[in-house]
Amino acid sequence: MALSAAEAGLVACQSCGLLSRSAGEQPSRCPRCGARLASRYRHSIQRTWALAIAAAICYVPANLLPVLTTQTLASSRSDTILSGVAVLYTSGSWPLALIVLVASVMIPLGKLAALAYLLLSVQRGSANGARDRTRLYRMIELIGRWSMLDVFVVTFVVALIQFQPLMASRPGPGLPFFAAVVVLTMLATTSFDPRLIWDAAHD
Repeated sequence: MALSAAEAGLVACQSCGLLSRSAGEQPSRCPRCGARLASRYRHSIQRTWALAIAAAICYVPANLLPVLTTQTLASSRSDTILSGVAVLYTSGSWPLALIVLVASVMIPLGKLAALAYLLLSVQRGSANGARDRTRLYRMIELIGRWSMLDVFVVTFVVALIQFQPLMASRPGPGLPFFAAVVVLTMLATTSFDPRLIWDAAHD
């Protein structure tokens, strides 16, 4: 079996990708970008589980509580994420409804499911499909850059409504929970060490 990077005393920078010589137990810095080098993140699985479970808990009120409240002289309307998607679709704004549905419901749920799958496979010591699981992690990492898209969409809609006469809108109690889901899933993704996937395959 080929020698692993950890056995050869090498460590890759997680920021710029530069391969450097490990300093053993002593903390070291990347000579290119100055980031801290570590052969493996300590307690990576525990931190990722904690953040993912917290995100899953916040996901429930984020979808059940209203995220936007619109007021007129005659009435007041509160919409959850799904009811807002339905309103946008029935009003003819189906591209915006699709963006909100994907960014608010499908992507956070998919990220949580993918993180749970990666964590369970690492804890079980699975050696199958290590390359595919690494690609899955990179995909989650890439999608995480667009996780705040729905928050910007809600802010954009609020700004449009404020320009209309005799109408006003304000964020609902579900919006902080949704922002917490976004932040927690991003932190969970960065806490997970994908090198653990290859440790089981090498063993």
